[in-house]
Amino acid sequence: MSDPAGETPLGPDGLPRCPWALSAPDYLAYHDGEWGRPVHGDDALFERLSLEAFQSGLSWITILRRRPGFRAAFADFRIADVAAFTDADRERLLADPGIIRNRAKIDATLANARVLAGWKPGELDTLIWSHAPEEPGPAPRTLRDVPAVTKESTALARTLKKQGLRFVGPTTAYALMQACGLVNDHLQTCAARG
Repeated sequence: MSDPAGETPLGPDGLPRCPWALSAPDYLAYHDGEWGRPVHGDDALFERLSLEAFQSGLSWITILRRRPGFRAAFADFRIADVAAFTDADRERLLADPGIIRNRAKIDATLANARVLAGWKPGELDTLIWSHAPEEPGPAPRTLRDVPAVTKESTALARTLKKQGLRFVGPTTAYALMQACGLVNDHLQTCAARG
């Protein structure tokens, strides 16, 4: 079922949504309530950055459904707390069935927290948001119009890597930009576009 213009499918409430949002109830709630809405705060952005890194090579629904487990395992992604994790915490994470037990991704998250713990309050927020496009692009009409990488996400990934952060390539950086509202990739006719 599609909207009258035929560009986006209709959700259970009869309103048009981005097609991916209708593949699972978890997606619909995330799409309508979070995705593409501005996120600020160092800890909140660290969480999103970490979860996008864990998502690499997996479907987002896998991460979304395990997000409560990730939050519990990683002290709600409070940078100072994660930066203080010990080798025993690392071993605990590697054995935790509530998260993705990928050694490289866990190590990257811990290393990133240690780097960010040395930054001034608000510095991560400022750095990430400084890479938002100066002018919003045209609203995508179809999913084919949504890029996987942009010049801004490439620059953001390069800057984060230069600062010592890991698991932050241009595609991961663009997913972060989408999730945190730096860009609005809701389709043109999507009810959540706002």
